[in-house]
Amino acid sequence: MSSTSSPLPYDRQAVINLDAIRANVRHLREIAAPARVMAVVKADAYGHGAIPVARAALEAGAGWLGVAHFTEGLALREAGIDAPILAWLHTPDTDFAAGIEAGIDVGISGWELEPVVAAARQLERPARVHLKIDTGLGRNGCPPALWEDLVNRAVEYQELGLLRVVGVFSHLAVADEPHRPETDDQVDRFREAVAVAENAGLDLEVRHLANTPGTLSRPDAHFDMVRVGLGIYGLSPFETQTPEELGLVPAMTLRGRVANCKQVPAGQGVSYGLNYLTTEPTTLVLVPLGYADGIPRSVTGVQVAIGGKRYDLVGRVAMDQFVVDLRTNDAGDLLGEEVILFGPGPGVPDAQDWAVGAGTINYEIVTRVSPRVPRYYTGTADEQDDGGEAAPVAVAEELTASAAEQAAAAAQVRAAALASPDERNTDSAGDAGAVLA
Repeated sequence: MSSTSSPLPYDRQAVINLDAIRANVRHLREIAAPARVMAVVKADAYGHGAIPVARAALEAGAGWLGVAHFTEGLALREAGIDAPILAWLHTPDTDFAAGIEAGIDVGISGWELEPVVAAARQLERPARVHLKIDTGLGRNGCPPALWEDLVNRAVEYQELGLLRVVGVFSHLAVADEPHRPETDDQVDRFREAVAVAENAGLDLEVRHLANTPGTLSRPDAHFDMVRVGLGIYGLSPFETQTPEELGLVPAMTLRGRVANCKQVPAGQGVSYGLNYLTTEPTTLVLVPLGYADGIPRSVTGVQVAIGGKRYDLVGRVAMDQFVVDLRTNDAGDLLGEEVILFGPGPGVPDAQDWAVGAGTINYEIVTRVSPRVPRYYTGTADEQDDGGEAAPVAVAEELTASAAEQAAAAAQVRAAALASPDERNTDSAGDAGAVLA
């Protein structure tokens, strides 16, 4: 395990490897081809930083960006990003005019159509819209019984020059469980919805259904474009496969520094509730990250890495800190030592370990890392052009192996995503990984 140095001091830090983002996008482009790739950067790019991640994804060949809210898309536009953007989650208070004026495509499930048309009429600028059909997820999207009416209304407005129907889309419910039959049903319903739209005279630019698990496991769901979120951050959507087996490189390393290190006797209680008692004389280490930083208070049974060894988090996570039991008094004074909560590389816990410990999913573990934790970027243009000088976006030393090399080394096992559980070799994770820790 190698340490990633930083020219900036830190108490806590999320290191984001933009080379990993680029490698993941290129890898997913290869899998999805000839379909295009939409990089989903909603929720501040799943906690990784929407603007730097969007730029890296576009540099790697993503053709579109996806966000939930117009406000997220507007922030990208204000940063000078002019790639196609789709925003799909709205309320009656949404400022459709601002989004349309900024050239952001609008996802429409039904009720939004008339407010969007009103905004387009006011701006004297046609809106670009994607009609969403609910194929089975039961969240957003037009109910199938109302689909033909929505399509016909959209056609009328298009003929009036008030909008352009760019695409039709939907969202998969259980693609992360590849052998469930519901995905087959959703693909069939989506094809039927597309046929209704095309028979009504719509000339669609993009038809898109697949998310990251659908991209990896369902080629029949690729259509004209895939929307990949989790995958570009290098995390696996499948419980039985690691990122390495899928050819992906985790992009985030969450780390802190030891804030206190002290020896305690047997029977010492730890943290609120004193629900953990030491069983022997030991050394306790305090780490300055807590639930205000996005660490789940409910987490149990997880470890952190200090100096190449893994140790148990014990007691309750507090707002600003948690405690680690070294289970020895021979570790020496570790004050100021680096503590890695999760990241890529051998000997380091990963986001999935924390997800299991918190009873949640890896998506949540990275996304919930709060703004109080500074982001530090490697693989930036500053690093490439200025030799690693500290810049407005900080950079770090070269990785021991490039993210692109790991993706290439692991590409041979990506077909495992399509295999049945009996055919999968879950022990085949490649060890050629880039270590950012």
